[in-house]
Amino acid sequence: MARTKKAVTTKQSTAAGKPETRRRSNAERSAYFARREAAKVLRLVLEGDARRRAVGSIKSLIYSPSVKNKKATFALVCQTLKHLCIIKEVLNEAGIVNSKWKKQEELVYIITYDVLFGKAILSTGDAEKFIWRRKDALVSALALLLKRKQVKNVQELIALYQTPDVSKPRYVRVNTLKLDVESAQRELEEQYSVQRDDMVPDLLILPAGSDLHNHRLVMNGSIFLQGKASSMVAMALDPEPGWEVLDACSAPGNKTVHLAALMRGKGKIIACELNKERVKRLNDTVQLSDIEVLHGDFLSLSSSDPSYSKVQAILLDPSCSGSGTASVRLDHLLPSHATGQSSSDGVDEERLNKLAAFQRKALEHALSFPAVERIVYSTCSIHQTENEDVVKSVLPLAASYGFHLEAPFPQWSRRGFPVFEGCENLLRTDPVEDKEGFFIALFVRKVTFSKGPSRDTPDSIEEKRKRRDGDTNKEEMILVPRVFTKFCKFWFYAQVNKRKGSFTRCRCCENLQ
Repeated sequence: MARTKKAVTTKQSTAAGKPETRRRSNAERSAYFARREAAKVLRLVLEGDARRRAVGSIKSLIYSPSVKNKKATFALVCQTLKHLCIIKEVLNEAGIVNSKWKKQEELVYIITYDVLFGKAILSTGDAEKFIWRRKDALVSALALLLKRKQVKNVQELIALYQTPDVSKPRYVRVNTLKLDVESAQRELEEQYSVQRDDMVPDLLILPAGSDLHNHRLVMNGSIFLQGKASSMVAMALDPEPGWEVLDACSAPGNKTVHLAALMRGKGKIIACELNKERVKRLNDTVQLSDIEVLHGDFLSLSSSDPSYSKVQAILLDPSCSGSGTASVRLDHLLPSHATGQSSSDGVDEERLNKLAAFQRKALEHALSFPAVERIVYSTCSIHQTENEDVVKSVLPLAASYGFHLEAPFPQWSRRGFPVFEGCENLLRTDPVEDKEGFFIALFVRKVTFSKGPSRDTPDSIEEKRKRRDGDTNKEEMILVPRVFTKFCKFWFYAQVNKRKGSFTRCRCCENLQ
């Protein structure tokens, strides 16, 4: 009896052990893949930060379709960046990273974070085993760093390196090509408190921290996680259904899809993007809409090319410093934003001037397209160098092409810096008050000489403008409708023939029948 009982006990204990082993194995496997996904994103983030030309924000890279385990990847990337200065100093102090692992330093950073500050789930990967075997050396190096910096704990150490995060509401823009705003609001209200924005009709406001990245409506493209200021850009352009529109620097594509929605899916949108990685993300975004993606440089597109002779509106949102969305983009986590690694006033003037030179060139090029009636120039920058100064520099050229500045969203109170006459037509959002710092300038062509897309060259437009300004009566005659002119002729001949005592129908009147 005793032997039988022992056998039963052993069997039960084995059976109970299998689920435990399976759970541990699943956790290890999940940690293994999450770390490698996070390492890929981290590499793109750090390379972009080092070049000051990011492929995308931290959030946009993590929530791209190629990343499977978004929640774990987001946590690992953000926490590793938060601790990155500490991790680098600890690894350097411990002296454990050799040339072999230097090639996979992003993965080493991720695993070191997990071992020192995270869950420390050991997995079967070679990198994990390498770091785990040196855990004691890492812990000792961390203790020495705390002592050297004269702080009591890791949180105080982090505070020495990083600027604080800024909380903001979660904005959601409804893709009205797929779903109406009321239906989206009803579905979201099942989980969240939802309000309608008072300025952008297709924008909904949810509480800060609302996690929608795996929500059904996000996954199927019915809603986009897009800030209010960003959503105002396409609305400022206000393209009409049936127009041909060029989105000059379009990735990641949120504004491009917004343009398609505003045009109600009628017309043509050319989405231009130079960066190869950004083109991939652009394709992921706009695959839900009928939009032509062009992998190329906007500046290389010839304004005299017949392919672009019917473009009536251009949205130009060029590369910029991103200073207005630093907190939204989680830029405060980047190495370049760490305390002591920037200039004394926090502004890299050389970089700003290079960006402004490109922005000016792109805006001048946009003005040269012959049929364009509306151009929006926008940045997510707070710096005058990239905003008012760029607009001011192109105003003479814009005027020669027949353009002037108009005020988008007249009810909006924050306007451009008063550095030239007409700055009240420019629009700014404040990074503190509005949680984003955006700039929008709207150029509208003064004169449209023909119905439909204009095919006038800049020279012919200028000649027509001079003729118009010099002879107002001629302009009024040109603008008289043809049918009305025929009616006047009919009346004139009738009066003449009455005086002659007879009424003869003229050829002009016959044409009216």
